[in-house]
Amino acid sequence: MSAYDKLKELNITLPPVATPAAAYVPFVQTGNLVFLSGHIARKDGKPWSAQFGRDITTEEGKAAARAVAIDLLGTLHAATGDLNRIKRIVKLMSLVNSTGDFTEQHLVTNGASELFAQVFGDKGSHARSAFGVAQIPMGACVEIELIAELAD
Repeated sequence: MSAYDKLKELNITLPPVATPAAAYVPFVQTGNLVFLSGHIARKDGKPWSAQFGRDITTEEGKAAARAVAIDLLGTLHAATGDLNRIKRIVKLMSLVNSTGDFTEQHLVTNGASELFAQVFGDKGSHARSAFGVAQIPMGACVEIELIAELAD
């Protein structure tokens, strides 16, 4: 099944590439690798400001990470012109805005990881890091960046 068929089945419409909030570009390709800059969680079009361990639950965070993954897919589509060119999602790095005693960053990040597996199947399985951080730009609860490999 194509990535687009799977997105349709999941009732997901790809968003346009977000305008960078600072001095960077949304993606860079070198060789067969595409590096996507970090995308922050948004709710109702605004940064989803919250801190885990204080005012957002792990389950809400999983939904936030899934929403970030959808934004990443929109950028990946813009970067590649065709999501079916994806040979593999190589790595995700997830930053989770957390209090010092919150320890479920990995579970929050599953919201993104699970969506990539749904859309790309085995090609969506990836290496991953999930970090708890004291703050993310604009107070966002989650930021995720991605590296993908393109087929020749």
